[in-house]
Amino acid sequence: MPLSPLFIEKSFDDLPGWGDDDLLPAFEAFRRSAFHVPVKPYRSGALGVDFGAFAAAYAEARSAAPASRPEARAFFERQFVPMLVRAESGAGLVTGFYEPQVEASPVRTERFVVPLLSRPADLADVDDANRPQGMDPYLAFARRTADGLAEYFDRGAIERGALEGQGLEIAWLADKVDAFFIHVQGAARLAMTDGRLRRVTYAAKSGQRFTGPGKVLSELGEIPLAEVTMQSIRAWFKAHPRRIDEILWRNRSYIFFREADVEDAALGPIAAAKVPLTPGRSVAVDRLLHTFGTPFYIDAPTLTAFDAKPFRRLMIAQDTGSAITGPARGDLFAGSGDAAGEIAGVVRNAADFYALVPRALAGGAR
Repeated sequence: MPLSPLFIEKSFDDLPGWGDDDLLPAFEAFRRSAFHVPVKPYRSGALGVDFGAFAAAYAEARSAAPASRPEARAFFERQFVPMLVRAESGAGLVTGFYEPQVEASPVRTERFVVPLLSRPADLADVDDANRPQGMDPYLAFARRTADGLAEYFDRGAIERGALEGQGLEIAWLADKVDAFFIHVQGAARLAMTDGRLRRVTYAAKSGQRFTGPGKVLSELGEIPLAEVTMQSIRAWFKAHPRRIDEILWRNRSYIFFREADVEDAALGPIAAAKVPLTPGRSVAVDRLLHTFGTPFYIDAPTLTAFDAKPFRRLMIAQDTGSAITGPARGDLFAGSGDAAGEIAGVVRNAADFYALVPRALAGGAR
């Protein structure tokens, strides 16, 4: 498959700020993927970046790690060719995500009343092979019933008790809004009341389309669209506690979790590419178009939330998300905890994306 015409070959000299970026953290993120792929290769994206072309780069990354910034830069320049990724319309876009950390209880108490749930036994994966006639083709999950597969309970039904009594509760939180944003991020660290640090990460979902509360509040005239951030949404909920369910239940999608270890507190959860996310160096992309493990140099000159200067960094594609669609679209992993949340919550910036394509594919762009 040839490279998509959305790729335009460039030189490293064309990348704004390339020489100023410390590529050692990006290399470490890339190396984590390099050690994973012998176990399970990544799927090639539809834009023609063939997974097999990464073999030489992965082999070199596994054999030795650069000892300096110049060595890391030399690795990427030796193995890859930068390609500007044309957006389908207008400029590219970056947003941010993070891993929340919240206090939680292993049991329900008077204070901790909001559960995080594990995957129910009656939740079935759905594809074109088993989808009942007439079922929304978007749905990738369904409920097993005596009469066959049916659409699964949505957020409102589940929060009103549709799954009670099944023992699905992993942990209990004190705040429904905290729980919702954990659903949005797909993972969280839990500071348990018994002193343990636990992690939950995505296991499955009810399947309905995601509807963000920012969009709902903007359409209702509650928050101007240009002012919608995680912080402004939280502030609105705090000021209108009796309307939380009204707004959140407009998002019918519900996320189920599984427990995971916190093996390295400096790293994020294991995400779609099956490696721990690296704060400030892992990016979620459209996995249907792009190939996990691809390095992306992202130039977002108006984004200064990460380190008070224009964002120009090499990131590694290691996650995806239902809202991340299009060739020049990325979600930047900011890290774990409140400080990371303050960064991620305000990121919504125009950006240029440069995919670093294995040299074996260079010349394949039309």
